[in-house]
Amino acid sequence: MTHGYTTGTGTNPEPAGPYGSPYTGDPNGAAGMPYDVPRQRTTEFAPGSDSEPAPAPAPQAPPAAKKPGRDRYLDLLRSVALVRVVVYHIFGWAWLTVLFPSMGVMFALAGSLMARSLKRPAMGVIRGRVRRLLPPMWAFAAVVLTMMFVNGWNPTEDPEGGAWGLIELFNYIVPIGAPPYPWHVGSPSGLLDDTWAVQAAGPLWYLRAYLWFVIASPLLLWLFRKAPWPTLLAPLGLTAIVGTGVVTIPGETGLAITDFAVYGGCWVLGFAHHEGLLKQIPRYVSVSCASLVMAFGLWWASNHLGPDGWDLNDIPLAQATWSFGFVVILLQYSPSWQELPGRLAKWDKLITLSNNRAVTIYLWHNLLIMATVPIIDLAYRLPFMQNERAMNALTDAYTIWMLALVWPLIGLMVLTVGWVEDLAAKRKPRLWPNGTKRGDAAKGAGGTGSRRRSRSGAGRN
Repeated sequence: MTHGYTTGTGTNPEPAGPYGSPYTGDPNGAAGMPYDVPRQRTTEFAPGSDSEPAPAPAPQAPPAAKKPGRDRYLDLLRSVALVRVVVYHIFGWAWLTVLFPSMGVMFALAGSLMARSLKRPAMGVIRGRVRRLLPPMWAFAAVVLTMMFVNGWNPTEDPEGGAWGLIELFNYIVPIGAPPYPWHVGSPSGLLDDTWAVQAAGPLWYLRAYLWFVIASPLLLWLFRKAPWPTLLAPLGLTAIVGTGVVTIPGETGLAITDFAVYGGCWVLGFAHHEGLLKQIPRYVSVSCASLVMAFGLWWASNHLGPDGWDLNDIPLAQATWSFGFVVILLQYSPSWQELPGRLAKWDKLITLSNNRAVTIYLWHNLLIMATVPIIDLAYRLPFMQNERAMNALTDAYTIWMLALVWPLIGLMVLTVGWVEDLAAKRKPRLWPNGTKRGDAAKGAGGTGSRRRSRSGAGRN
């Protein structure tokens, strides 16, 4: 996966998840209704009257102020985006890029939080975002680079790297560009497919794009406030130039600029959501315009299908316009939940966990998908599998088993290295931050008494 993943939204003045999540509620804790003002008595009793004045009504206590909390609707969107990315990289279904454009959604959510944070000095906000991004990446890079070197990779001997390959290793420390990696490493008959490095390094494109968006945000937000509509639509125009072949920029520089253009509209839509621009537009107008933009994206895709058909990751202008319209509709209908309603409430803990560990999940999921292969291959050695019918059944359900196994592996990785996200955010390390307090967990316990690689290759998300 060369293109795809927030980890998403620490001790910032505002509480936030890995990529951050906007919060609702009055930060000053002001009550929703004022106290009743006691009124003076306006009627005097006649002298000698036996009537006693009725007691003055006691002032009504104001309703309790809502406690500021996470916007659970945006948390839900981020969790759905992460799940969709994992499923896409297992099955490689092109139609998933149309069903839910995960990366556009994740960039929009990050842009919304960035606009909120820029009420504070810009340099401090940028340092905070970079600080929260880099340590999880360093943990990932330490493991992946060690595996590459142990398997015999030498970046100076790479035909496409040479001495420059050593310099490019800096991108594993600060992702300002594309990190180097071998297209084949190890043995095809080894524990992992010899293309595992391509799969493992795939998520790093998202960190690069996220970093550049963070750095550019003070300028982008200033431009948005000066000229909102040109700033909002400019990335689509840029995509029409660099993403359609009108202007071709070679190499990784071209890919980086194309990524910035394709998802820049979604990032600025996050600004528009935070600044209230979308709410100023009648819903029927914004939804109608968004639908037209999405229709154009599908029309463009139908005439520019890539090697994987309708996979929008291969069609930049279609990806940009479809994601843009999709995000407009999602944010226009944003209900700003403080609690998940109805049946969604049963997923509350998993949604909280995935938001608190979005970077970890996104960084590691592709490598963990590859790790399911040798585990499943062990099943072929079981005694009861030594017949053609059983082996064919396992082969036909191989990707289903990959999907079933990757989630426990992701959970194990969350326990193993997820706490690095807390250190990066200057929080106390937590093993399983799903929102459950220790006291609640203890009380609940007492009460109860009780050989294929990813079909997606190195594709985007």
